[in-house]
Amino acid sequence: MLAYQDTDVAEAPPPRDRLRLVPIVERPVEQPDAPAAGTGRVRAMPTGEAAGALALVGALVAALIWSNVFPADYEALWRTELSLGVGGGRAGLDLRTWINSGLMTFFFLLVGLEARRELDLGELRDRRRLLLPVGAGVAAMAVPVGIYLAVNHSGPAAHGWGVAMSTDSALALGVFSVLGRNLPARIRAFLLTLFVVDDLVALLVIAAFYSHHVRPVPLLVAAVSFAALLVCGRMRLRNCGALAVALGAVMWAGLMTGGVDPVVAGLAIGLVTSAYRPARGDLEHATGLVRLFREQPSAHRARSAAAGLTSALSENARLQHRFHPWTTFVIVPLFALANAGFTLDAGLLRSALTAPVTVGVFLAYVVGKPLSVIVTSWAVGRLSGGRLRPPVGWAAVAGSGALAGIGFTVSLLIANLAFTGRPLLEAKVGILAAVVASGALGWTVYRLTSLLPRAARHRALLGAAPPLADLDGGVDPALDHVRGPQDAPVTVVEYGDYECPYCREADPVTRDLLLSRSDVRYVWRHLPLTDIHPHAGLAAEAAEAAGAQGAFWAMHTLLLQRQDRLEVSDLLGHAAELGLDVSRFRHDLQRRVHADRVARDVASADRIGVSGTPTFFFNGQRHHGAHDLATLTRALDAARASRDLTSKIVLTG
Repeated sequence: MLAYQDTDVAEAPPPRDRLRLVPIVERPVEQPDAPAAGTGRVRAMPTGEAAGALALVGALVAALIWSNVFPADYEALWRTELSLGVGGGRAGLDLRTWINSGLMTFFFLLVGLEARRELDLGELRDRRRLLLPVGAGVAAMAVPVGIYLAVNHSGPAAHGWGVAMSTDSALALGVFSVLGRNLPARIRAFLLTLFVVDDLVALLVIAAFYSHHVRPVPLLVAAVSFAALLVCGRMRLRNCGALAVALGAVMWAGLMTGGVDPVVAGLAIGLVTSAYRPARGDLEHATGLVRLFREQPSAHRARSAAAGLTSALSENARLQHRFHPWTTFVIVPLFALANAGFTLDAGLLRSALTAPVTVGVFLAYVVGKPLSVIVTSWAVGRLSGGRLRPPVGWAAVAGSGALAGIGFTVSLLIANLAFTGRPLLEAKVGILAAVVASGALGWTVYRLTSLLPRAARHRALLGAAPPLADLDGGVDPALDHVRGPQDAPVTVVEYGDYECPYCREADPVTRDLLLSRSDVRYVWRHLPLTDIHPHAGLAAEAAEAAGAQGAFWAMHTLLLQRQDRLEVSDLLGHAAELGLDVSRFRHDLQRRVHADRVARDVASADRIGVSGTPTFFFNGQRHHGAHDLATLTRALDAARASRDLTSKIVLTG
C-alpha cells in the first residue's frame, strides 16, 4: 500500500528529496478494525469497534433518558412521515422505518463485506474451517428459539420467537475489542463467522416469517437487479459506480415494495463483493500516474492519479473504507436512538421479572447462546474423531458463546415487527437485560482466562488447531539468507527493500531480537519497489554480490544504514570498505549476475500477495501491525507458544 508522506506517514524520514511517495508497513486495507477515514466531520471522529460500541451505548442511554423525560416528543419525532420519490413514484414512510429498513441496509452491507473478506483473505479461506462455526452459529439460533418457545409455547407471544435468536454483531464485536485488545485475531474470525451465520439466518427469518403482503413482481425486479449487479462485478467494468448505486436502489425498492425487509439487500451485496490484496503491478501503475501528475500537474492528471490509486484496491476495501465510519458512528447509534427508548416505570419492571416474553428472551440469550456454542463445538469435535476441531480453544469458544448472547439490532427489528404495546416493552426489557448479562459473562470468561499460566492460557485461547500458513513454501537454507539457529522454533521472514525507510527503522529491531533471543531465526527476502525506489533493485543485487563473497549480512546492514548512498560508486565504496574483491563485485553488478536471485524473491512475494515493505511472517503467518520491538516481541512470543503447543499435541497424540 502506498501513501503520501505528508499525510499518512509524516513521522518517517524521507529517503530522498524527490517524489514524496513511500511504502508504509503493509496492512490489509480490508481490515475492519483498522482506522477508516470518512468524509466531512466524520473523518475527525475516532474509529474502531471499541469507539463504535461506546457510541452505540451512548445512544441507547440517550434513548432511555429521552423517552422517559419527554415520552410524547420521543414518539412523535420517530413517527414523523417522510416522503421520497422521483417523478410520480413516491415512498412515504415514518422516520423510524426509514432508519430501520433504509439506513440499516448499510450496516448489513458492512457485515457482508467483512464476512467476504474473511472468506477471501482471512482464516476462513480454508473452507473446512467454516463447518464448525457455521454449525455452531445455526445451533446458537435454534437452541435459544427452543428455550423461548418453551416459555412462550402458546398465545400471541409465541409469534415473537424470532426476537430471541440474533446477535448484534456490531455491539458484540465492540465489546470483544474492549475485552480482547491482546487476544489473537483467530478468535475474532471465529466470532465473526458465528455472527455472519446469525445475521444471514435472521434476515431470512424476517423475510420468510415477518414479511407481510408479499408481492412476487417487485421481488422479481429485485432479483433481476441483483443479477445485474453480479454481472457488473464479474465484468469489472470501470466507472460503473453510478450504475451499481442505481441497481442497488432498485433492488432495495423492489424488496420494500414486495413486502420483504430490504435490509437483506445489504447483506447479499456485501457477501458477493470479493476482497483481494493490492497487486504489485496495479500499485506500480498507480505510482506511474502519480509521477505523471507530479511532472504535469493538472486537473485531468489529478483525476487519473486518484482513480489509479483507488482502482488498486478491491471494491470490498473501498466500500468498507467509505461506509465504516458512517455506519459505526451515525447509522447504528441512530438506530439505537430510534428504537431503544421506552418508558420505564416500576410496574413495567415488576411485571417484566415474571413476564414470559422477558424471561424467554433473557434465558434464550444468556443461557441458550453460550450453551449451544459450547456443546456444538464439543460434539462436532467428538463425533468427527478430532478431525474437525474449533479453530480456537475452549475459553475462546465459551467467551464467544457468551458474547453471542448480546442481541440488540436485529432483535429490536423483529420485536417491532412481531409485537406492539405491552409485549413490545417487555421484549425490550429482556433484550437490554441480556445485553448487560452477556457482556458481563464474556468479561468473566476472558478475565479468568487471563489469570492462567502462559502455556495454559495460550491453549485455552487457541486450542489445538494449527494456524493457516500465509507463506508460500518453507525456508531453504541453501537459497535463503538466514541468521540464527537452524533449528529455532520460530522463523521470522521479512520481505524488504534497501531504500525503504521503514525497513531501515525495523533493522535494529530485528537485530535486537536476534541478540536477545536464541529461539528465533531470521530470513531476509528481497522486494525492491523499483517504481518508487529507483536504486532498490541495484542495491538488492549488490547485497547478493557481497553474499557471493561471504559478506551478505555486513553489506545488508550497510545498505540499510546508508540509504542516501546507493549509487554505483557508493556501492563500490561499500564493497571496498568491507574488504571485498571490488573487481569481482563490479563485474557482478555490471553483468547483473544475481538478478535472477532477486527476481526469485520478488516472484515469491507476488504469489502470496506481498506488495509493501516491510512485511513480516512469523512461522508462516503474516504479521499485521507495527514493527517496533515490543510489538514484534509479542508476535514472536505468540508464535513460540503456538509452536510449543502444536509440538506437545503431536508428541502426546
